[in-house]
Amino acid sequence: MRAKRSEGLTPRQKEILKLVSQGNTNRDIARRLDISVRTVEVHRFNLMRRLKVRNVAQLLRQALQQGFLPKNFAFR
Repeated sequence: MRAKRSEGLTPRQKEILKLVSQGNTNRDIARRLDISVRTVEVHRFNLMRRLKVRNVAQLLRQALQQGFLPKNFAFR
């Protein structure tokens, strides 16, 4: 069993990951957090690089497996 590693993400990365898991677009996230779309893209890129994935589906799967998202995230 893998250890929970959410302490390895910055608070902003956790926030971005949560918003991505809720189906928000980069533009939606940027508006909500009052940051640029480019900044959101950089956060997502860094998350994907850290988890060694290439798309959002893999990002969410890996985030679940590594304990970065709660098991019932889709129902929140």
